[in-house]
Parts: sequence; C-alpha cells; structure tokens
Amino acid sequence: MFKWSCRVTKAIGILVALVALASCQSYVDTTHPPALTVFAAASLQPPFDNIARQAKVDARFNYAGTQTLTAQLTPGAQADVFASADTAHMKTVQDAGLLTGPSKIFAHNRLEIAVEKGNPKGIHTLADLARPGLVVVLADPSVPAGKYAQQALAKAHVKVHPASLEPQVTGVLSKVSLGEADAGIVYVSDIVTSGKIDGVEVPDDDNVVADYSIASLSHRSAADQFIAFVLSSQGQAILVNAGFEKA
Repeated sequence: MFKWSCRVTKAIGILVALVALASCQSYVDTTHPPALTVFAAASLQPPFDNIARQAKVDARFNYAGTQTLTAQLTPGAQADVFASADTAHMKTVQDAGLLTGPSKIFAHNRLEIAVEKGNPKGIHTLADLARPGLVVVLADPSVPAGKYAQQALAKAHVKVHPASLEPQVTGVLSKVSLGEADAGIVYVSDIVTSGKIDGVEVPDDDNVVADYSIASLSHRSAADQFIAFVLSSQGQAILVNAGFEKA
C-alpha cells in the first residue's frame, strides 16, 4: 500500500512539472515586443536612425537600394514599414498586395554632384562630367538615384561613360569619398550628411526631384506610430536637417 501511494505521489509530481513547463513554453512576453522591421532606401539612414532615437522606437533597419528592398519584399520578406526613394517601387509593392495602409509622400530630395573635398578636378557643371580622363561613377539606372541621374544628364544633353554603376547611391558616395572616383551624382542629403565630400549644385532646369514615400506592411500599432512620427513636425525637421525637403 505504501509503495503504491509513493508511485501515485511521484506520478502526480511529474504531471504537475510537465504542466508547469508547458505553461512556461506557451507564455509570450508582451512587455518586450519584437523590434519594428523597417525597409528603407539607403539614403535615409542618417535621418531614420535619428528618428528612431528621437521617437524611442526599437527598430531594426534594412537599408539598401529601393529596387533591392522591393525585390526582397515581393517574394515574401517580412517587414513592418517600407520607405522608398520613389513612388514607382512603392506601387510595385502595393500591386503585390503587401501594403496594410495607404502610402504617403513624406519627403523630397534633389540631385547634386559629389566631388572630392576642395573639388581638385574643378567640376562645376554636369557637362564637366563628360571630360576625358575624369572617373565618374553613378548609381545603376534600376536604383531611383541612378534613374534620376540619367534623367538629369539627358536634360542637360550630357553623355557620361561611368566607370561603374553602383547598386545603391551610398556606393557612389563611398567611391568619391575614398578617392576611387573623381565625381558622381548623388542626393543633396548625401552631401549634407556625409561630411567627407563636397557638393556641386545642379541647376533646377537640369535637376530631378525625388518623391520619397512610406507605408505600413503590417497591422502593428508601432508601424503606424513610426510613420506618424516621420510625418510629424519633429520628424520633418530631422529630415530637413539631413538635407531633405518637406513633403
């Protein structure tokens, strides 16, 4: 009788332990939700990092060329927010049925010629980029910055033979700042936030204005809050300080 009682007690103890373990495994810590995943155009890194700090948002950013982000999202990459350097790629993501809210234009950007500090090659216009012996790099035309650069050169009637076509605008910036290229076409915001290169203004008649758009890709309230901060006066001020123009 004593042995049977011990066995029953032991069995009950094991059962209680298993139930407790199952409860622990099924518990979800809602006090620490997962980080917000934001897919954003590479040119947005300086202001978006600042916005996340100011808004006190726990965000995990994926910065890349807009075309790369679109190519990741449409097959199924998971994200909460998408910020594009143009409206065309945003439409592609929208047409794929991935948006959970309307897209909104939140900033504008313009083009500028990136040159080495002090402008040692004496580059003053888009036409100068066609000079023989000058090493010029551009973003690939599949990237918004590359597409805009091609449009600006066409408006100025300038033919450039780039030494390389970079997969994102930060690649152009990097090659000029490292002395691997004499010049390139980037955004005004890249010049403002880099601090490693100088910029040569592109006149309005030849320039192209980039429209940056943003949208939520999930139903998380944090995604809507992040977008709301970007559109707020505080978020807009951060973007302007980084060289962007208000929406």
